[in-house]
Amino acid sequence: MKYIFCLFFITVTLLSCGSDAKKSEEQTYTEQKESLEQKEKKNPLHFINVTGDNKKNIIGQTVIRGILYNKATVVAYKDVRIKMLCYKNGKMVEEHEDVINDVIKPNSEKEFKTRYRLPKGTDSINLSVMSAIVAESK
Repeated sequence: MKYIFCLFFITVTLLSCGSDAKKSEEQTYTEQKESLEQKEKKNPLHFINVTGDNKKNIIGQTVIRGILYNKATVVAYKDVRIKMLCYKNGKMVEEHEDVINDVIKPNSEKEFKTRYRLPKGTDSINLSVMSAIVAESK
């Protein structure tokens, strides 16, 4: 009988400790998620990247096709400002800015396309993200 009582006591003790550990893990996860959200809201430029390529169309415009990547895990961004620097023989000859108004969800990408008449002889284009606004979750 003593053995059954001891076994029962140990089982109850272990089960109650397990539920506290589970609650603690959930609380820690929530705190980490909130901390990550704060980082992503504070530093959007660390989480958004842009890549792209360009070509000339029939009427002489340069068509820039790009992709914005949101590497954030919690926060969505909108109104992303992109800077485009145009180079000719290693020297910057022109600069443009665009705003992509779409919402870019966490861990996703968004394609965009713009057209410009660039100076003759432009041989390379550099794209970079200047700023982004945190999209409010609904």
